[in-house]
Amino acid sequence: MAKKCKCECPECMPEWLATFGDLMSLLLCFFVLLLSMSTMNAKKVQEAIGSLAGALSVLEGGTQTEVSRNRIQKATPIQKNEETAQTVNRLSAAIAEFKQFTSGGKGPSITLKEAEQGFFIRLPADITFAPGSAKITNTDTLLFLKRIALIIKEYLPKNIQIQIRGYTDNTPPPPTSPYTDNWELSAARALSVLKVLIKDGVNPKQLSAAAYGPYHPIASNATPEGRAKNRRVEIWFFAAQNNPNKIKKSILDRMK
Repeated sequence: MAKKCKCECPECMPEWLATFGDLMSLLLCFFVLLLSMSTMNAKKVQEAIGSLAGALSVLEGGTQTEVSRNRIQKATPIQKNEETAQTVNRLSAAIAEFKQFTSGGKGPSITLKEAEQGFFIRLPADITFAPGSAKITNTDTLLFLKRIALIIKEYLPKNIQIQIRGYTDNTPPPPTSPYTDNWELSAARALSVLKVLIKDGVNPKQLSAAAYGPYHPIASNATPEGRAKNRRVEIWFFAAQNNPNKIKKSILDRMK
């Protein structure tokens, strides 16, 4: 009986390569399943990335920050344009830089917050003024306000108004203070910040000042920490009246 000829089959891939390919396929399926089951909030991730970038002083206008553009747009109509959102990002970066290069960990620090009518920057009085004084002598604060003025001039839309609001705690000014009560002190501090912004080139037509004295606390006046939080100046940004003719007449006008 004749011998069978040996079958000449073409060479195939090495056996280890087939096993390796199966392993890669299984790993791919595993990570796809992990991604599909993940409950990661992409919005929060973007905000966290923005916060980190701001802390490292590399924040750009298109990056989301702690005060995100979408959240502010829902809170107030003035955020519906790209210019104002870019202003918020720049202000957040300036505050992050201020905290990075100053001892912001001791006591209240500068913050940027949302509100129904816009947003505002909160300046603690203790890092801005001496007790009972309305003169800004802190060099870091003056540099920060100069940076804020530059951002306002370059990025803030012209239809946005800025109001400087002064607040105090319930402790009367010291006897050495030139101000007789907290009303005068809060008004003088608001005007001091306003004048610095004007000096640095902000349009006076966009600015106004208000004094609230001790009557709008954000913390308890029973503790030193709470009183420190209540001593503050806030820079508010809000939309101006689009059509002054739509303002309702006062009761005195209706009596004429």
